Amino acid sequence: MPSSIQPKSRCFKPRRSQCRYVFVTIPPQLLATNTVSAALDVSWRLDPAIVVALLAYAGVYTHRWRRSRQEGGPRAASIGRLSCWLAGIGFLALGLLSPIDALGEQLASFHMIQHLLLADLAAIFLTLGLTRWILRPVTRRLQRVEHAAGPLAHPIFGAVAYVGVMWFWHVPAFYDATLRDPVVHTLEHVSFAAAGLLYWWHLLSPIRSRLRMGGIGPVLYMASTKVSVGFLGVLLAFAPTLLFKGYQRQGELLGMTALDDQSVAGAIMGFEQTVVMGVVLVSLFVRMLTEADREDARAERYSPS
Repeated sequence: MPSSIQPKSRCFKPRRSQCRYVFVTIPPQLLATNTVSAALDVSWRLDPAIVVALLAYAGVYTHRWRRSRQEGGPRAASIGRLSCWLAGIGFLALGLLSPIDALGEQLASFHMIQHLLLADLAAIFLTLGLTRWILRPVTRRLQRVEHAAGPLAHPIFGAVAYVGVMWFWHVPAFYDATLRDPVVHTLEHVSFAAAGLLYWWHLLSPIRSRLRMGGIGPVLYMASTKVSVGFLGVLLAFAPTLLFKGYQRQGELLGMTALDDQSVAGAIMGFEQTVVMGVVLVSLFVRMLTEADREDARAERYSPS
């Protein structure tokens, strides 16, 4: 190639105006081979509505936690519970405000990380941040909602909603719609967060529900859903063609072609579902043994001598 040809600069142009641009200088030799990695948008998305909402969640909870601790002591509102709630808020912020959101529009692997932050990690830690004492002002209201919801409050619906949301948004037509339309993308986020909270509420809620699962029920509930979603991850990881046309591109990003990126996204989903299932199943088993010991002790205490 003649030496008189000057290097060209290319820039990835993100969809949203508030993003910054990262410029790279590309030698003409690389332009001819189509092996160049394009520039990435790595900006923060500091949406005022989301920032205010997250601060409000943290503030309201902290106020209630402090009052519960004053009234009932550390057992009613421990430092660990506060840490769990703030960690849940942190996972929401990481998924919605950090560069993960911008990268999710360019790479399927980061979009997958965002999904799992909203549906699993944030939901788990927010639920673990709650205690019966903290929920006392709304316990009766929650019970009335449960009665009014009927079958929608049943754990089976929670499991179906969780698996259904995961599979629905990975149908290529719907997935690509989230990359094109910000409103659809927001709807996707809301559905992941709502399905995740409902799903984990049935497993980790501190309030004893009339539909609470007993015995081996929580284990079957957990295993069936995680295996179903993990299978989706396997399908994505080993798909021979690119399913999500919104990521179709020439060249590489972070050293990955679009198909490689899709395979990594599927592997992340399968790995995360396996790890979460293992950790939670162990804790559920320990809780089941603890509850059995308490029932035995209660029976001995009130049995006639």
